[in-house]
Amino acid sequence: MKGKRRTLSAWFSQAPVLLIIALIVVFPIGYTAYISLTNMNVYHWFDFQIIGLGNYLKALAVFDSGFLGALLITLLWTAVNMVLQLVIAFIMASLLNIQKLKARRVYKTVLMFPWAMPGYVSILLWKNGIFNSSFGLLNQWLEKLHLAPMRWLAGDVSAFIACLVVNLWLALPFMIMIMDGALQSVDKSYYENAILDGAGWFTRSVRLTIPAIRPIIAPAVVITLFTTFKQFDVIYLLTQQVGAKTGANIHTVLTYAYENAFVTNNYGYSSAISMIIFFFLIAFVTLSNLKRKEKKA
Repeated sequence: MKGKRRTLSAWFSQAPVLLIIALIVVFPIGYTAYISLTNMNVYHWFDFQIIGLGNYLKALAVFDSGFLGALLITLLWTAVNMVLQLVIAFIMASLLNIQKLKARRVYKTVLMFPWAMPGYVSILLWKNGIFNSSFGLLNQWLEKLHLAPMRWLAGDVSAFIACLVVNLWLALPFMIMIMDGALQSVDKSYYENAILDGAGWFTRSVRLTIPAIRPIIAPAVVITLFTTFKQFDVIYLLTQQVGAKTGANIHTVLTYAYENAFVTNNYGYSSAISMIIFFFLIAFVTLSNLKRKEKKA
């Protein structure tokens, strides 16, 4: 009896928290899953019907639907961002850890500025101040070189590169900070022995530094992969913002879902896309956790 009372009292004490979790987390996911099985759209606000997996089949089986193309762009976006962030952050952090470097703290503080600024403000500054086809800084430089101005955000390739540059500018400070802390944790005696053996910087980096810092930066890499995959603001604000579209037809899965929900008002299809993204992220987290357990074992 005492055990049952303790169990009941524990459940009652946790009931408010469980109720909040149910309202904030479980209910939205469940309702989105329900809407994804219907034909709810601008023509069927209140009289929508359950159509089963039709929306999922449209997204995954019909290439012309646009979802598979957006998924490919998202995977490319995530991979390129991740590789460039790791390489550039490692080089920058290595330069910041040079023993004779003066004003090291000043450089580190300056590098944190992009991360400290609000993302929305930074992205619009890049869009209007750097990439603007009429008065942007890049076209001003081209005019001084007597070259024709370019519409940087109008073409798919140039817009993708522009979005990549902006995202790197925003995200690199975090990765540099993680790399810098990881490099400082490596025992310097290893480098002394390697230098005596004639190992250069590249050899020391590949054989000593990277294996030593891998366990430290691994969580940051997972977080960055997760956030980059579900990136929305950079590509949307630079190219797809309603009323300010630039002509580039690049969509990640999130901007594609947003457009279907709030531009074309196809809520059933957009909900199906949202659930597919949700399952992708759950699978990614599960695989990451399994790999960590395997390494620990």
